Amino acid sequence: MSGLVLAFKKFGFNTGLYGGSFVGLKYFEQFFKDPRSFIYVKNTLIISFLKLFIYLPFPILLAIMFNEFKADKARGVAQSISYLPYFISWVVVVGILNRLFAPNTGLINQVITFFNGDGSTFWMMNENFFYPSVFFSYLWKNIGWDSIIYYSAIVGIAPSLYEAAAIDGAGRLKQTLHVTLPGITQTITILFILSLGGILSSGFDQIFLMQTPGNANVSQTIDTYIVQTGLQGGQYGYATAIGLMQGVGGLVLTLVVNNITSKHSDNSLW
Repeated sequence: MSGLVLAFKKFGFNTGLYGGSFVGLKYFEQFFKDPRSFIYVKNTLIISFLKLFIYLPFPILLAIMFNEFKADKARGVAQSISYLPYFISWVVVVGILNRLFAPNTGLINQVITFFNGDGSTFWMMNENFFYPSVFFSYLWKNIGWDSIIYYSAIVGIAPSLYEAAAIDGAGRLKQTLHVTLPGITQTITILFILSLGGILSSGFDQIFLMQTPGNANVSQTIDTYIVQTGLQGGQYGYATAIGLMQGVGGLVLTLVVNNITSKHSDNSLW
C-alpha cells in the first residue's frame, strides 16, 4: 500500500519509489484529459456488467439444480464436472477458443463450410463477437466453482420449511421460489456487495489474452491499459494513479450499496 505514493511522485530509477519529486494530481489529470480514457472506462464497465449482473443468476440456478438431485453419487459427479473448468488456466481456455474459431481450420468454421456457408471468418478479430465470447467463456469456467457457496447456503435451509410448504400444496417450483430463494437471499446480497469492489476491474488475464487488433476498440480496458502504460511503457506513476482510482471507485461503490441495503433490509456486510 505504501507504494501508492508513486501516484503523486515522479518515479526515477535513481531515486526509487519515495525519492522522486512531488507532482500532485498531475497523473490523474492526464488520465481524464486523455480522449480515449472514456472508452477504457466504458469497456471496463460493460465487461464488469456482464460478469456481475448478467452472470449472477447462473451459479444460483446451478446450485438449485444440484439440490434437486436425488442420488448423491450423481450429484457428486455433476458437481465435479462443473468444477473442473475453474482449474484450467485462461491461457488454455483462450487457446481453445482460438482453435475453435480459427478461420478455415477452426471447428466452427468447418461446420459453417459444411452447410455451404463462409468458413473464412476470423471470429476473434470481430468486435461483435468479443463480448459474447468473454461472457460465455467466463460462464463456462466459473459457474461450477461459484455455485459452491450458494449450494452450501441451500443445504443450510431447514428441511421443515420444505415439508411445511409441501403440506400447503406447494410444488417444487413454488418451494424454490418461496423457500429456497428467500433462504439464500442474504448470501446473494453479501456476495454481490463484495463483488462490487471490482466493478472497475474487468479481469486482466482473460481480456488481455483475448485482445486482437480487430477488437481493440472494445477490448481495451483499464486493467490492460495499466499494464501497457506501466510495465510496457515505463510510466509507473501514471499507471499507479489509474490503479488507485480503480480501488477508490470500488471502495466508494461498496460503501454506498452496503449503506443502502442496511437501511432497507437486514442483509449487509456491517
